Amino acid sequence: MDAIKETHFNFPGQTSFYKGKVRDVYTIDNKYLVMVVTDRISAFDVVLPQPIPYKGQVLNQIAAKFLKDTADIVPNWVASVPDPSVTIGRICEPFKVEMVIRGYLAGHAWREYSAGKREVCGVQLPEGLKENDQLPQPIITPTTKASVGHDEDISREDIIAKGIVDSAEYEQLERYTRALYQRGTEIAAKQGLILVDTKYEFGKADGQIYLIDEIHTPDSSRYFYSEGYAERQEKGEPQKQLSKEFVRKWLIENGFQGKNGQTVPEMTPEIVNSISERYIELYNHITGEAFVKPEGTDVLKRVEDNVNSALAGL
Repeated sequence: MDAIKETHFNFPGQTSFYKGKVRDVYTIDNKYLVMVVTDRISAFDVVLPQPIPYKGQVLNQIAAKFLKDTADIVPNWVASVPDPSVTIGRICEPFKVEMVIRGYLAGHAWREYSAGKREVCGVQLPEGLKENDQLPQPIITPTTKASVGHDEDISREDIIAKGIVDSAEYEQLERYTRALYQRGTEIAAKQGLILVDTKYEFGKADGQIYLIDEIHTPDSSRYFYSEGYAERQEKGEPQKQLSKEFVRKWLIENGFQGKNGQTVPEMTPEIVNSISERYIELYNHITGEAFVKPEGTDVLKRVEDNVNSALAGL
């Protein structure tokens, strides 16, 4: 299987190139971004040595679908999706916060809660909650966007007081975040899923706020299966998840959590294939559509041709 590990394109009008953990981003005429969602995979802030075939396509197509399905709530950055693994969109100046919203006590919020904290990002949590319990209402727990290292929790009060985002715009970001999460929750429910928590990123262009980056993908969101959720909570059993948690679990079981001196376990063809199949399963469940593998094996040529064609039409 041909996977996109890295790209070295030179598109017409290209002014810069940025290589992220999993995305290769090309700037065109300082007006558009060509975002190639590669098949690189990261966990514990480490890019693993082997790419996962179709992973980039899965993430790109899920994000494209949900951006389209929420465009009536907030305008988004997308101008074109010319290839299964590529999105082209307008350049926006990103807000320096990520809007994390949680409907359930899971992941980072649960770790904070189980350590005795009853306040996350300035939001008070009630006593007596168990891991994965539904919260009385969804809470927004923003983080700062770190250019290096880990994002850090921050309260809305600190965001406004420090001038990271002004008060009126931050309140608008919160309104958008709640409306997007509500829509995502409704879409997930139709697929027998619970949207546990997710994050949104926003930017500005020409004075307009846009939704940017990806939304509702298994890399940016956590999903539970609805069926059996209540029974598992009642019995104190782990919830059945639909996220990339299975990759972290495999790494932990094999002695890797991204700490100094630890080595990534061998990614055999069997492991790589099993992760690829899980991502395709995620796609089918989240979208309710059957995943379609593109024809042909020269993936990079396909991407380049599709992008060049799209840029010529912009």
